Amino acid sequence: MAGALPEQRVPWPAVAQSWRHVSFLHWPLPAEVVAAHLPAGLEPDLWEDQAWVSITPFLVERFRLAPLPALPWLSRFPETNLRTYVRGPGGVDGLWFFSLEADSATTVVGAWAGTGVPYRWSAMGVQAGETITYTARRRPPHGPHGHRIVVRPGTPLLPGEISERDHFLTGRWRAYTTVAGVLAVVPVEHQPWPLQEAELVDLDEDLFTAAGLPSPSGPPLVGYSTGVDARLGPARPLRHLDR
Repeated sequence: MAGALPEQRVPWPAVAQSWRHVSFLHWPLPAEVVAAHLPAGLEPDLWEDQAWVSITPFLVERFRLAPLPALPWLSRFPETNLRTYVRGPGGVDGLWFFSLEADSATTVVGAWAGTGVPYRWSAMGVQAGETITYTARRRPPHGPHGHRIVVRPGTPLLPGEISERDHFLTGRWRAYTTVAGVLAVVPVEHQPWPLQEAELVDLDEDLFTAAGLPSPSGPPLVGYSTGVDARLGPARPLRHLDR
């Protein structure tokens, strides 16, 4: 279940990578709105009777297909995910991605073919300093949607200061996807998130509307992490979809 520690080991990962300069922007949405955009077999995982959708921009480093080494011209690129929190068969919690922006054509093509995850090839940037600036603009044929996000990281949180809601929104150990019409799951393993307080300085995005979701209203919950090292297993089919 969602929490600080991974539920399972991924001893034979399909992909290994590091996630750096990770920001979390979380908004609540009505459960029925999110449910309308999920495949059969998934339902929104609720916190305080609401579904949540998050934009998570970050920098990928040391990306590699196991057991190959990281290649310098392929292993480092920005990525931004638009995701929600779901329960699958048996009530098992995880993530569902509405879209994933990546400044790596190889990742976009390979991940889409191998896992069915909806990557979009985008021109992107991550500039890290006192503030972190993330930019993205989709390339044809998926453009011109994108974002400009500026976040100011704050004080690191001690383990006892991280709330159950924080764990609910960050500590997810599997992602659901569909492969050739079949619901599948990708296991994830990484260290506990080293979370920090954070302030949203600027936000301009249209990823929500590009995914068919209503534009978020009100300020998001904002967090930041210096990052973790992640291992992702291969997609494992669960069952055929009914719609």
